Amino acid sequence: MRVTPTAEVDPADVGVACRGLTLKLEQLQHAGSFKARGAFANLLLRAVPPAGVVAASGGNHGVAVAYAAMRLGVRAKIFVPTISSPAKIARIRSYGADLVVGGERYADALAASEAWVAREGAMPVHAFDQLETLLGQATLGLELARQAPGLDTLLVPVGGGGLIGGIAAWYAGAVRVIGVEPATAPTLSRALEAGRPVDAEAGGIAADSLAPRRVGELMFPIARAHVVRVVLVSDAAIARAQQTLWDRMRIVAEPGAAAACAALLEGAYKPEADERVGAVISGANTTAVEFR
Repeated sequence: MRVTPTAEVDPADVGVACRGLTLKLEQLQHAGSFKARGAFANLLLRAVPPAGVVAASGGNHGVAVAYAAMRLGVRAKIFVPTISSPAKIARIRSYGADLVVGGERYADALAASEAWVAREGAMPVHAFDQLETLLGQATLGLELARQAPGLDTLLVPVGGGGLIGGIAAWYAGAVRVIGVEPATAPTLSRALEAGRPVDAEAGGIAADSLAPRRVGELMFPIARAHVVRVVLVSDAAIARAQQTLWDRMRIVAEPGAAAACAALLEGAYKPEADERVGAVISGANTTAVEFR
């Protein structure tokens, strides 16, 4: 895996006054997002059958599994919904995976992938509710703890919870881990309110990465133990954070990846003046920037 860099930026660039702001630039990871960590962990730690692997994804997990399969010489079948970004669909195809686009949401792609497993015997690589996936995502926390040992708080975008589950398990309370969700897809918020994973709304600007309908069973006890709180951000704030990251820092981030910074811009999370804050920029598989 690639050890992705961090960037120390002026907190004023995202409208806050705190002691420091560190961005973890995971959009520079192989396949364009943190999902490559979990994908490689699955393919390297599990026995892959002759039928290969299968994954359901809003986009980034599919890209990552397709990339890992290509690098390791494994057959891959990827199911994504119609809301998946064209950039992500194109990337999956570029890695040589067999791609199926159908259904409106991640849940539809997941059902189709499960039917494929039952029929063909392929190994399912779950986007977030799989031990190896959580282990892979936890390596981001391991890296960041070495790169930025003085953090007080870390803001992490939440979809199915694989990323925040892995990171929170790694830090185990040593850093305040804050989840950030779109208000249009409050999966972890609803789960914490109910005391268990439950269905939530699944829409909005970041629906292809942060709207799986419910968080994973494996990450939920980790979140209850080690996630301090979850904040919600608007689609408008996410779009503004994307633009701010590009205009002020020349960082390309897809909508879901900009959620952590959106929490600072919108004031959903307000750090103390002496607080050292980190934010994960989780991916950049987008067509938002056109180079000429």
